[in-house]
Amino acid sequence: MTRVQIHPYLNFGGNCREAMTRYQQILGGRLDIMSMADMPGADVPAEQAHLVMHAALALGSYSIMASDDPSPDFEQGRSTYINVTVDSVDEADRVFTELADGGAVEMALTETFWTPRFGMCADRFGVRWMVNVAVPAMGED
Repeated sequence: MTRVQIHPYLNFGGNCREAMTRYQQILGGRLDIMSMADMPGADVPAEQAHLVMHAALALGSYSIMASDDPSPDFEQGRSTYINVTVDSVDEADRVFTELADGGAVEMALTETFWTPRFGMCADRFGVRWMVNVAVPAMGED
């Protein structure tokens, strides 16, 4: 059976670092944050360099993930995703295709600097999803 991980993914309008730091103070865990300026090959406008590209608060076998959304039409609370992480590209293709069926693709499933596949879609029920392929940690096969 394929291993699937599900994580809530929150978007913020510029205060992701503050929110995730507060959640760590309350819940504990390990917080990792990457700013927009830290992205490999980043060509980020100076006014967005401090924004969070990705944050992960690890809480045992669970985590809360988040980022800042720099778009002008960002509306807090309407940008929450469920992040699905699967073990293979084939499984990512299947899951993404089925979730997007009858819905809308926001970002086509593609290779990124952190994974061989990542994509975002809204399903036919209006639920927003992110699909990732797990990348083994250093030393894992």
